Amino acid sequence: MRRALVSVSDKSGVVDFCKSLVKNGYEIISTGGTYKMLVDSGVGAIEIDEVTKFPECFEGRVKTLNPFVHGGILHRRDKQSHLDQAKELGVEAIDLVCVNLYPFKETIQKTDDFEEIIENIDIGGPAMVRSAAKNFDSVMIITDVDDYAKVIDAIENEKNTLEFRRSLMIRAYEHTAAYDSMIANYMNERFNGGFGAKQFIVGEKVMDTRYGENPHQKGALYEFDKHYSENFKTLKGEASFNNLNDLSGAVKIASAFGDDNAVCITKHGNPCGFAIRDNLLDAYVEALKCDPVSAFGGVVAVNGVVTKELALKMNEIFLEVIIAGRITPEAQEVFASKKRIKLFEMQSDKLILANDTKDFKHIDGGFVYQDADRVGEDEVKNAKLMSQREATLGEKKDMEIAYKVASLTKSNCVVYVKNSAMVAVGMGMTSRVDASQCALKKAKEMGLDVEGAALASEAFFPFRDSIDAAAAAGVKSVIEPGGSIRDDEIIEAANEFGMSLYFSEVRHFLH
Repeated sequence: MRRALVSVSDKSGVVDFCKSLVKNGYEIISTGGTYKMLVDSGVGAIEIDEVTKFPECFEGRVKTLNPFVHGGILHRRDKQSHLDQAKELGVEAIDLVCVNLYPFKETIQKTDDFEEIIENIDIGGPAMVRSAAKNFDSVMIITDVDDYAKVIDAIENEKNTLEFRRSLMIRAYEHTAAYDSMIANYMNERFNGGFGAKQFIVGEKVMDTRYGENPHQKGALYEFDKHYSENFKTLKGEASFNNLNDLSGAVKIASAFGDDNAVCITKHGNPCGFAIRDNLLDAYVEALKCDPVSAFGGVVAVNGVVTKELALKMNEIFLEVIIAGRITPEAQEVFASKKRIKLFEMQSDKLILANDTKDFKHIDGGFVYQDADRVGEDEVKNAKLMSQREATLGEKKDMEIAYKVASLTKSNCVVYVKNSAMVAVGMGMTSRVDASQCALKKAKEMGLDVEGAALASEAFFPFRDSIDAAAAAGVKSVIEPGGSIRDDEIIEAANEFGMSLYFSEVRHFLH
């Protein structure tokens, strides 16, 4: 008779799994709460101390750390010397190990009690997982409840091949590596400000992308905390590597204003249109006005529901990607004939942000890691008035929009907003005055009136030339971090032109 050792924290599906194992000739060995649940459910099981010949001790800290357990898992079945020694020591083979680990993540989410947190660090579980994975030539290791059906199918239909066990082995080592990484990151967050000697970034694979940024590169999407698998739904097409990058930028901007009816259009990760209106149709129409040329083949993020009416308007030009809280079936029908368009939704009335607390970027030879940047809730509201003229309520709303969009746009950048719609943007420039002038030139080409707009910059203006250019275009209010050695010149220029000028005192570079 083959033997299976089953010891799980997540007990969903374990009773049926063990019943199937028994039906297929396995004897079940189990521990603690798992053993009790199995017996109470009518599954014949052997308690672990009958195998170890030693009682569980130290309040359950030591249960399976025993040669009868690890010897049963680890001895090689293809070596006669191992088989002889197992017989000599009275070690019986364990052919299947089913373990999932103490709920460390759930514990740190619900409590700050360090003693409770320490007790939810699994020791015996990872040891058994690693032992079984090491001996995958003979032993099956199961760490995921989603694999139960697949394992039973393999047992019953002669699919328990070396390749199958190897796939389980890889999943097992991924499981223990992610578990240990989570513990190390937590301890560094608690005691070293989140920046310890090592930093672990662990993501769960969602899907392969068709290729990376270019066809000769491989690519895939990995997620944190099931953000994509739980929220992101493909309705039409396939998200490419580049689409996912662009989507992320568009969603961050469109969802930066709470429940407002916001629409953001991006191209290559940067906004080329943005507006907030009483309804999403008007928001899209206004957003498109900013730069309809760049919007061609762009990505549109809609902070709400795409209806048939909105879809008909969007369908007038070629858009590559639309992502929204939801896209109604009637709206999907509108796009059905467009072969190249890709549709995604978040299965909610609004877009959903993961709100990651950390951010990182690959550089040659490593990566840089930082706290995630975001505009504070009252950052614009509490900005300091530096000029003689105070902004009106409408101008303050425009400043807030311009400032938040600027914080999510590649530096150097400036954003001009009028009546809650972006009317000009300059981004990714080596000079801030170039960004200002480029934005105004584009607005003029598009026939957009910047008179009365609010101007935001994500970093300070080093010279007054950007203010001079803005004044010539009719800008009435400016918000920037301040902090330049020439701040006095900037303030003087604002007063000279009768502008309102605010310093937020917080820089928001995005590189």
